Amino acid sequence: MSDDLGLYDDALDTFFAEAQDMLQQIEDTLLALESDPGNRETINALFRAAHTIKGSAGLFGLNRVVNFTHQVESVLDRVRKNEIAIDPGLSDVLLKSSDILTELLEQAQNKDTAASQISATDQKSAQMVDKLAGYLDGKRKGGASAASAAPAPAANPGTWHISLRFGENTFRNGFDPLSVIAYLRTLGQIMTLIIIEEHLPTLANFDPESCYLGFELSLKSDAPRADIDAAFDFVRDDCTIRILPPNRRVSDFLALLRELPEEARLGDLLVDCGAITRQALDEALTHQNEEHGERRQSQRASDAPAAAGSQLGQILIAQNKVASEVVDAALTKQGKKEGRGDESRFVRVPADKLDALINLVGELVICGASASLLAQRLRETQLIETTQQMSGLVEEIRNGTLALRMVQIGETFARYKRVVRDTAAELGKEIHLEIEGAETELDKSVVEKIGDPLMHLVRNAMDHGIEMPDVRLAAGKPAFGTLHLSAHHDSGHIVIEVSDDGRGLDGDKILAKARERGLVGPNQSLTELEKLNLIFEPGFSTAEKVTNLSGRGVGMDVVRKNIEALRGSVTPKTIVGQGSTIEIRLPLTLAIIDGFLVRVGKSSYVIPLHAVVECIDSDSSQLQGHSDWSGTLNLRGEVLPFLELRKIFNINDAASERRSVVVVRNGEMAAGLVVDQLLGEYQTVIKPLGKLFQKVRGISGGTVLGSGEVALILDVPSLVRLASDHETNAQ
Repeated sequence: MSDDLGLYDDALDTFFAEAQDMLQQIEDTLLALESDPGNRETINALFRAAHTIKGSAGLFGLNRVVNFTHQVESVLDRVRKNEIAIDPGLSDVLLKSSDILTELLEQAQNKDTAASQISATDQKSAQMVDKLAGYLDGKRKGGASAASAAPAPAANPGTWHISLRFGENTFRNGFDPLSVIAYLRTLGQIMTLIIIEEHLPTLANFDPESCYLGFELSLKSDAPRADIDAAFDFVRDDCTIRILPPNRRVSDFLALLRELPEEARLGDLLVDCGAITRQALDEALTHQNEEHGERRQSQRASDAPAAAGSQLGQILIAQNKVASEVVDAALTKQGKKEGRGDESRFVRVPADKLDALINLVGELVICGASASLLAQRLRETQLIETTQQMSGLVEEIRNGTLALRMVQIGETFARYKRVVRDTAAELGKEIHLEIEGAETELDKSVVEKIGDPLMHLVRNAMDHGIEMPDVRLAAGKPAFGTLHLSAHHDSGHIVIEVSDDGRGLDGDKILAKARERGLVGPNQSLTELEKLNLIFEPGFSTAEKVTNLSGRGVGMDVVRKNIEALRGSVTPKTIVGQGSTIEIRLPLTLAIIDGFLVRVGKSSYVIPLHAVVECIDSDSSQLQGHSDWSGTLNLRGEVLPFLELRKIFNINDAASERRSVVVVRNGEMAAGLVVDQLLGEYQTVIKPLGKLFQKVRGISGGTVLGSGEVALILDVPSLVRLASDHETNAQ
């Protein structure tokens, strides 16, 4: 029993994950339809997504989700039939319905949801059902709640006959046949239900993990065929389904008998469940035997099912019996089933399993480095060659494993289409969103943590950056503003830019506001970049009044804090009157990086390899210091600020006569790091530091070397900024 419950929970978790994807699809298609309302393919995709959520939710008894989604589906069905068109008003109602559906799914997933929260959601869903009813051509009136919403009656109510045969792998795939029966009960009354026992094996051959169930049942229901079909959406590939409508003929049952010749008792079972009378069955079987030859001829004709299906479809279309869209969808579905081998190449893997795999690969990298070090100490040529080959294989495994967690940032960017739409309407502005570089990939863990900072930047650009339409027109700009989201790779980093064509950032105004709030001294002079960076100070805001979006002095400081927690940096750029750009620079992954190993005294440090520009030798006379730990040197005629790591980390070992400077770069800024020894490239497994060291500047993590020694990973953006600040102060 516990195994069955585990399979059910796994299937339920899979449903919630897929439902979130479909909700995102609903939102994306609704936003796409605002600019292209007549796109039939998009409308059909929208209807299918809502229909699939409703059908799958019904299998798990999520009645609140089913009942509410049914109302949304009914409106979308009218849109699909060209009875109503999607206008801005309907689009807004459907988008808000999607938000309510998200709440319903979250509450269904979270068993500890408070009763008050459930009641509030039900109240919102009831109000939304009333709005949806206005688009159903008077079929629904009054204030029926979502919990009591019932499916619309079918044109021909009656008793349906359903024949089900589940496959042996049904249980293994996490599906419960009884959930199908439970969903059918929500559509009507099951008059008779007979369990088929023909395929039960002997006790010696019985496998408890295999499913041998089959059902013959009669369902009295007013529901349309589409709702009954939806009961099997989640298990369609694991069972054989035959649905006979209320207006069926005797020949339909004869066809069912021919399809299941191995079940000798099927005729008796059909009589027992009231699907057909004994007299009608006997007469039909006698007539069938007399036409045995004709039946054989028809069997030979079935050797070309695809061609026959296509020909039948054309006949039905010509007779106006069925729409061409239905035939095309059926043939496409048939083709997908025949080519199911391609679909099996994709496997849904839980993220925690990928994280565990990457942790193991990291340990493998450390062990490989230890083996290489041991081989070099022993000076065994064959062992050295073997460890070198192993290092190459480990590197390929590392790259392949990290690639498994790489996802396109376009999915994150797409979420802001809805944010831009709703925020622009709230502000009374018209804002167009442009997306570039959506196919750029980065680590899934980075994507998950970048969402909130990007949200702050997008909302801030719309509120502070882009002007009101009348102001833009007066400045010679178009009435609508443009918000631009872009991403691209750059030297082992991903660079994300949030740009707008608004008023830009006024450094002098920002400085005056900062002095007013006491963030900058009255006589303190700042560079232009330092003035712009004041927007990231806690408590800073240029808003004239507090609104729902801004004015409270929070947001931008959180952006910089979260970005730096990801070992990244954020840089503002602007042209007053033309717009501004916030550039975010992030590492591609947070797990394993290529590093450059250096030594200062007896301590080892790792510099991320992508930040290293070059290494130069330098003696003490070239390091003209302005303080005991920072200074400048002449690098081919240019002044380069440097940091003395020995002094910063308080290393008291005697320094060597000749030392090295590692030139590192972060964005447009460069600096030198003075070290005692260069040890070369090193695959670095990043180990997070404890809470005690989380706020230490200049250190972003640690790693374990092959010798077992712990080496600290340097935070290059922080060190470069530190060197640049000291150079500015010195000047």
